[in-house]
Amino acid sequence: MLRVLLWIAVSLLGACAVGVAAFQRGEPVNALWLVVAGICTFAVSYRFYSAWLVAKVLTIDDRRAPAAVTCSDGKDFVPTPKWVVFGHHFAAIAGPGPLVGPVLAAQFGYLPGMLWILVGATLGGGVHDAVVLFASMRRDGKSLGQMLKEELNPVIGLIAMVSLLAIMTIILAVLGLVVVKALAESPWGLFTIAATIPLAMVMGIAIKSGKVSVMAASIFGVVGLLAAVVGGKYLTPEMLKALTLDSKQLAWAIMIYGFAASVLPVWLLLAPRDYLSTFMKLGTVAILAVFIIFLAPPLHMPAVTPFIDGSGFVVAGPVFPFVCITIACGAVSGFHALISSGTTPKLLAREKDIRLVGYGSMVVEMLVALMAIIAACALQPGQYFAINSPVDPNNIAAVDAQIAKINAYGPEYAVTRAEMEQLARDLGEPHIIGKIGGAPTFAVGMAHMFAKVIPGQTALSLWYHFAIMFEALFILTTLDAGTRVGRFILQDLLGQVVPKMRDTGSWTANVIATFLLVAAWGYFLYQGAIDPEGIAKSLWPIFGIANQLLAVIAFCLGTTILIKMGKARYAWCTLVPMVFLTLVTFTAGIMKIWSPMAAGFLPTIQKLEAAIAGGLQGEALQKAQTALTNAKVDVGITAMFLIFVAAIVIGCVREWVLLLCRQKPAVLHESEYVALAE
Repeated sequence: MLRVLLWIAVSLLGACAVGVAAFQRGEPVNALWLVVAGICTFAVSYRFYSAWLVAKVLTIDDRRAPAAVTCSDGKDFVPTPKWVVFGHHFAAIAGPGPLVGPVLAAQFGYLPGMLWILVGATLGGGVHDAVVLFASMRRDGKSLGQMLKEELNPVIGLIAMVSLLAIMTIILAVLGLVVVKALAESPWGLFTIAATIPLAMVMGIAIKSGKVSVMAASIFGVVGLLAAVVGGKYLTPEMLKALTLDSKQLAWAIMIYGFAASVLPVWLLLAPRDYLSTFMKLGTVAILAVFIIFLAPPLHMPAVTPFIDGSGFVVAGPVFPFVCITIACGAVSGFHALISSGTTPKLLAREKDIRLVGYGSMVVEMLVALMAIIAACALQPGQYFAINSPVDPNNIAAVDAQIAKINAYGPEYAVTRAEMEQLARDLGEPHIIGKIGGAPTFAVGMAHMFAKVIPGQTALSLWYHFAIMFEALFILTTLDAGTRVGRFILQDLLGQVVPKMRDTGSWTANVIATFLLVAAWGYFLYQGAIDPEGIAKSLWPIFGIANQLLAVIAFCLGTTILIKMGKARYAWCTLVPMVFLTLVTFTAGIMKIWSPMAAGFLPTIQKLEAAIAGGLQGEALQKAQTALTNAKVDVGITAMFLIFVAAIVIGCVREWVLLLCRQKPAVLHESEYVALAE
């Protein structure tokens, strides 16, 4: 009875917190209400919904040996303690989405993003991750594409593999672009991130040698990270000049890094960086949560802004469907399916831990996304919009025009150029206006909170660059792991034509596949780097659409498996989020192609062609031609995604009808049952 009363109290407290955040007007809402809403939602969903999911829907069997045990080879398949797997899985899935997406979605106010994160993560994202992880663990750790090919049919499997590769190309490009936008003309930030590479390699060599303990290597790595943050403040003028790179130069650097991280032995760079970044991620997120509770900052951004109609310049499009598309990984992420059917099922030693690793990691990421919204909305709205303005900060006339535009929205959005220049000096940056992409905004909000708790003469600049390093580590960890996973998918696809390309032990096959993949996502990265509005108006929306379409594909697989397992009565738990995401992503995709309300690509093409025909000259002509090329490519990419996923969904629906009408035998392609040793 006490437990029942406790959970009723937790549920009522969470509902009350959501109600206050939604309906309080007239004064700023305290961020603690969002924290309480998130913690209560986390507790109730994990305690009840995830338990029901694994027990009744998936019917996990903890006596059954999973892929990590049955295929154990000491290399890829290694039974690993659950908390270590949790750390690996969380580090791999928690890329830019929970940090950048919610920050960009703050344009609509804190309420739409908060509601979608709470609902999407618990009823969609957690289910998505757990179901795919369960399916892969019972099928020898097979990938999403391989499982679709086996459980549905080879045609759908082939379309799915091509779709996965195309979607991953865009996802990886955007991951790199977020880092580029955060580090462009920021020598301190670039120095800090560059220093993590030799640190990780030294750790990898030391651990591999067997002469240095993991604990000693970890201490070395963490101390080295902190020293890199502080050391960036004391760069010589020559070093500052050498490390002040523009977006194009950084794009090339990210491509070289991505290639190296995918080709080099996993123990040399990828594994130690992931390990090091996990400390930084979990530690910083925990400290940020404590500071938010300690400071209880007010949210200066309104619950709902005037930009829900699609008139905003941070996210082009109305609040529905673009709040779902923009937040992406903070609520539901198709990218997680690649990890849940990639490295994680090859490590998890017990089926019962699917709940902790699959569902649990997603709802922890939900809390990170809520903290990102708090960090953005605790800033003054005028500062938020100035930071996220798509202008050249060195063009004073353009900056003044943008400042005037922001002030025209009303007194609550008031901001001045002098105020923003002072903020840049306090942060130790050449400028902060025009730092689009979401990552700098989160870093500014986080730095303000840290500086209030641990003040000092240069506290704001130190904490800002610490936050930039934290975000970049978050993102680069996903970039290098994603490139390696994408290389496996590409090798499997190319292997259908050239069988030797399937051999992941072949140095030649690895290098060729990696080069092709990096060249593909590097093209979009470079185009986004030279387009001042590329990330907010085109690449991030395409990233969100691609990511959610990938989740639709994963839900299709999950629904198929549940029907074949004789669990059709429970298929709604994957079918409902699949239908919702299909409506969201297809609406967003169609709007991004045709609608002027969402800065549609076709209206943009017409506008740019008219401007070029009107006689643009010099730099303006070059920028217009770049934007025109990007818009035409974006039309093709978005249309291709929609057509491919429509074909997969239609093919799956046909399979479901055949299975439910018993016109096709329900054959599960699970691996042979092997009992765990006592």
